[in-house]
Amino acid sequence: MKALQFLAVVLTALALVPDGAHLLAMPNKLGLDETAYFTAQAAYRGWSLLGILLVLALAADLALMIGARRQRTSLWLALAGVLCLAATLAVFFLWIYPANQATANWTAVPDDWTAQRLQWEYSHAANALLTLAALCLVTLSVLCWCDPARASRPSAPAATGR
Repeated sequence: MKALQFLAVVLTALALVPDGAHLLAMPNKLGLDETAYFTAQAAYRGWSLLGILLVLALAADLALMIGARRQRTSLWLALAGVLCLAATLAVFFLWIYPANQATANWTAVPDDWTAQRLQWEYSHAANALLTLAALCLVTLSVLCWCDPARASRPSAPAATGR
């Protein structure tokens, strides 16, 4: 179980990296003109491969949730983490992907490019916050975990100090 807990936390943390980078770059990018913005967007070519991190994190967090099914607090925290990661997929397909399509992955400038930019940037910011929440929830699930083997062992008598 410890290896699964470790994987769930690490993979969820790694899933945060791409959207966290978008969130941190957003204040600087929102003020860019069209040419500079499209030039900056070129830095993200190939980042779609990082989507595998989200899939792996989702799988690990789901496995963590199943592994915690006998521990109510850990189970609910892991479930909430899974739901946060699943919500990032909804945000992606509802707002990020359409903006990518409208701009041909930021290689073509549509008439409403500023609206597409806002949609894309704020959606990535929302996903960063959702993934951060998932990381916190999964970490709390691990911290709340009570090892059944340790819980069933008698504890050592307390020292009296004499």
